[in-house]
Amino acid sequence: MNSYELPPLMKKPDFEQMSRVLARGVPQRPVLFDLFMNNTLYERLTGEPCPADADWKVRTGWVARAFAAAGYDYVTTHASAFSFAKHRRAQIKTLSLNDSENMTTWEAFESYSWDDPGSYSTDHYASLEGVLPEGMKYMVMGPGGVLENIISLVGYEELCYLIYEEPDLVAAISDKVGSLLLKYYEAIVGYDSVGFICSNDDWGFKTQTFLSPDDMRKYIFPWHKKIVRLAHEHGKPVMLHSCGQYRRVLDDVIDDIGFDARHSYEDTIVPVEEAYEEYNGRIAVLGGLDMNFLCTSDVAAVRARAEAMLERTKTRGAYALGTGNSVPEYIPWPSYRAILEAAQAYGR
Repeated sequence: MNSYELPPLMKKPDFEQMSRVLARGVPQRPVLFDLFMNNTLYERLTGEPCPADADWKVRTGWVARAFAAAGYDYVTTHASAFSFAKHRRAQIKTLSLNDSENMTTWEAFESYSWDDPGSYSTDHYASLEGVLPEGMKYMVMGPGGVLENIISLVGYEELCYLIYEEPDLVAAISDKVGSLLLKYYEAIVGYDSVGFICSNDDWGFKTQTFLSPDDMRKYIFPWHKKIVRLAHEHGKPVMLHSCGQYRRVLDDVIDDIGFDARHSYEDTIVPVEEAYEEYNGRIAVLGGLDMNFLCTSDVAAVRARAEAMLERTKTRGAYALGTGNSVPEYIPWPSYRAILEAAQAYGR
């Protein structure tokens, strides 16, 4: 199918349904989740060109209308333009994990010009008029997570060396990154318009975490735990978006850090069906239809797998249907449309 015609929408946004999923409950109808989409798809979904105006309200309203048109109950945003790394070009497609700010010495750490999340206004979250369609709320994600930003500052290979050669420096960088991320989320977590928080931090390869589980517990997890505690103190759920192998740290994710939901699944690591059964209601599962599967399978197979996930989770809940990661331009429209059709047509 070449047409970008949408399946007929049978529902309006209702964040209460997303809330039920995040609370590991059973929603009243299928719920969709994806981390984000792409500008071409936003244009198709809204029938509007990408805004030339860089104003946050204009841009976010446009993206929110696209999410609503596809059937989502939330829209992904960032709290502000706060970021860590300085030198990398925007909108690049690929990036080496060794491309960094070369923060490999105490001198480089102490002389670095850190951005301040407190210097950015978040007043725009106070008013929903002209931005959020009725029934929607924001999911606020970070400018990367603790480990991702440490790697962007130090470089992955250098980080591995520093853990053994300068562990105190690694701890100092971790604490600086973590404290700034906490401040970033503090700025928006209290707004009623914010429905939940995304702590997005890729942690590993196909076979293992980037760092050993013990080093993850030492340098990375404590700050995620503080972010989760902050959100929970404001009554907001927190989801973890993290690519890579996770089984050796799953108990940390659920029992120690306290995440409410987890996202990013690959068939070559743990298929979402298997993950859902392993979690057994301990944490909500978001998305999961493998990206390679969506690119290489026919529409009937995609629709069948989506419907099977909805059937698997029908009475147990704690699941939102979507891709294993996001909806980039290379995902064929017919495959993505099949997911939307399954969600719209499936009865509970």
